[in-house]
Amino acid sequence: MVRIENNLSRGSVLSKLVLFALPFLASNVVQSFYNVADMLIVGNFSGMVSMSGVNIGGQVTLILTNMVIGLSVGATVLIGQYIGSDNQEGLRKVTATIITLLVVLGLAITVIMLFFKGAVLTLIKTPVESYEESDRYLTITVTGIIFIFGYNALSAILRGMGNSKQPFYFVLAACVTNVILDLIFVAVFHWDAAGAALATVISQAMSVFLCIGYMVKNNFQFNFKFRSFKMYKRELALIFKVGLPTCAQNAVTSVSFLFLTTLVNTLGVSASAAVGAVGKFNSFVFMPTMAISASISAMSAQNIGAKRLDRAVQTCRIGTAFSVCVTYTLFVLVQLFPAGILSLFGNDPVMIQNGVTYIRSFSFDFLIIPFVFCINGFLIGGGHTIFTLISSILSSLLLRIPVCYLLGVYAGMGLRGVGLGAPVASLGTLIITVIYLMTGAWKHNAVKHGTPG
Repeated sequence: MVRIENNLSRGSVLSKLVLFALPFLASNVVQSFYNVADMLIVGNFSGMVSMSGVNIGGQVTLILTNMVIGLSVGATVLIGQYIGSDNQEGLRKVTATIITLLVVLGLAITVIMLFFKGAVLTLIKTPVESYEESDRYLTITVTGIIFIFGYNALSAILRGMGNSKQPFYFVLAACVTNVILDLIFVAVFHWDAAGAALATVISQAMSVFLCIGYMVKNNFQFNFKFRSFKMYKRELALIFKVGLPTCAQNAVTSVSFLFLTTLVNTLGVSASAAVGAVGKFNSFVFMPTMAISASISAMSAQNIGAKRLDRAVQTCRIGTAFSVCVTYTLFVLVQLFPAGILSLFGNDPVMIQNGVTYIRSFSFDFLIIPFVFCINGFLIGGGHTIFTLISSILSSLLLRIPVCYLLGVYAGMGLRGVGLGAPVASLGTLIITVIYLMTGAWKHNAVKHGTPG
């Protein structure tokens, strides 16, 4: 029998959400610092060219990672709903299926990207000065992509079972390791972007092995021996049904930001470095809301599986209120001290000036994102990933990209105009989502699972 870590369909909604979300929040904050550490250390010890390389190579890797995170959402939702409906056989099969699937995908994507990485870097107009650094960073991170995939798959399983503490411990260990290795490889050995990439891969690998050790020790019915790697047709179809739209949604969103990177690359290496620094800071800002959103998904999935829709709605409301408090506070800080934030990533005055211009306009996104992320988390818990995909495509392709180009290039506003693309896209998503909620379609559980056969 699969061990259920935490039943989220019983007890106080507030206390359950807080107790589940806090380790998840801490995990995401640590993960954010984990990502920021590369840029901080490279910016202070290697300069703008290496910063640009880490930013560009990291954007490409991020697309692949976000796609896997989206696919893993399918497993998290299914596990949560199976727990809510006490479907032990389905729980066992979906665990084996998601692990096997992501191992296969990790190996395949590694081979494909090693062949096409040069074409990708050329396509996104990587500045000549930072091309070599971008290529080195991307080559190393792609080689270790299976560890990034593995960690997200195993974390999705644990969180679907109501365990948000162990993923935090694993990512904390990885973060500490990453910072230490960054300092050794970049500050001491001067390996620049390649050193930052190597530190990332090694620390991710460590988190995967820690996670595997924990799961084997606690009898999660997947012992990681060769014969255990199986994909069950029915569970695979359900994972794709729920996870593929979220995977595509994350891909579309990431590609829209890659377009932004391409657009900024035409403005020069200083602008690229500035946007990279702001991007790392923004990831830190969004992490609390992303943690709450994912917690809402996991908790809503269990409650919807147990036919407790009222608890799922209450979870969404409480999570949104908390997220608003966090991001609105950070918005005020960004508007008051933008130069101070940018100076953490380096002391180049041109980079800081460009970064201030960009972050002041982009930060208006902080006012809208809590509502978008939290409501989407609630909808994903009910399996409504087709809707979240459609709204993401509309906002990314019909709003973010055109607005970035029209304001940034056509209207001549530069980085200020490019930065406005994010809040405009988020506002569009929120309007579409509110209309969808008003239809009442969200009350239908989009995940259908009967007795496992």
